[in-house]
Amino acid sequence: MENFENENTEGQNSVDLHKNHDPFASRIDMIELRESMQKIRSEIGKVIVGQHQMIDHLLAALLSNGHVLIEGVPGVAKTITAKLLAKTIDVPFSRIQFTPDLMPSDILGTSVYSVKTSEFEFKKGPVFSSFILIDEINRSPAKTQSALFEVMEERQITMDGVQYDLDLPFLVVATQNPIEHEGTYRLPEAQLDRFLFKINVGYPDLEQEIAIIKNQHNAKEEDKTEVVHAVISSSQLNSYQKLVREVVVESQLVEYIAKIIINTRENQFLYLGASPRASLALLAASKAFAALRGRDFVTPEDIKEASFAVLRHRIIVSPEREMEGISADEIIRQILEGIEIPR
Repeated sequence: MENFENENTEGQNSVDLHKNHDPFASRIDMIELRESMQKIRSEIGKVIVGQHQMIDHLLAALLSNGHVLIEGVPGVAKTITAKLLAKTIDVPFSRIQFTPDLMPSDILGTSVYSVKTSEFEFKKGPVFSSFILIDEINRSPAKTQSALFEVMEERQITMDGVQYDLDLPFLVVATQNPIEHEGTYRLPEAQLDRFLFKINVGYPDLEQEIAIIKNQHNAKEEDKTEVVHAVISSSQLNSYQKLVREVVVESQLVEYIAKIIINTRENQFLYLGASPRASLALLAASKAFAALRGRDFVTPEDIKEASFAVLRHRIIVSPEREMEGISADEIIRQILEGIEIPR
């Protein structure tokens, strides 16, 4: 960490306290955070077999205070994993099933005339919660999807000229099916950009498939989710999120993040590159992955691990390359391989 100590004069006083210690020793105590995240993994693992990458990305989003879009074919535990994650945190939970006839007022709430007061009263919708699960988000048209713009970005809702602030933490986890397109609506780029991560969920391997079948066969309770319990409170989660924001990122790693984002804008294979919001998302996600590993400083590996989930929904492959079967993930991999890793 010597380079950081030499360059960061603003934090020199706090660094001097540790100059005689191991330069890689944590200056921020991450033990409780890491143990709590492991407890959440253990609770989810009572029901879910495998899917470690999806769970790690959900935890990173939780620590980053960012929203998640999960994409996968039916039956790969997208919805149930999100529900189980919500159960491990002692916060209000709402599930919203998106359908073609769903209206914005069904999500946000509506003003109802009160005979007693002779005034309109605002009845809050299901989005007034801390953990929101939106199932099949691409089933509703743009009018309904646009109702999420303000609440996802600003954690507030404006109705009839009145602003309603939501309680923190506030997390949206949405799912969608990439195969079935009939009766679905493409999410606008402005909404996709509000998701910190897009997680692609694949099929389990042979060993995991066998374990899933055995777990179901040996299950004694009809509702498997009943074995999962809350292990952290909302105040704990808020404190962990504040802790993650303090994770150290050296100047050369900030430049590394910027180079990755700039490369997406200059890449000849891409029709649309990533916005500055992607830079901030990659920074926040990298800090969260470092914290999950028990570190108070970011490494290039944290940035690379976060890059795919942060960028895959923020870039658009050019039509020519898409016809050749080149995916966004392949281009992101090429970008990462083409940029020198800072040491």
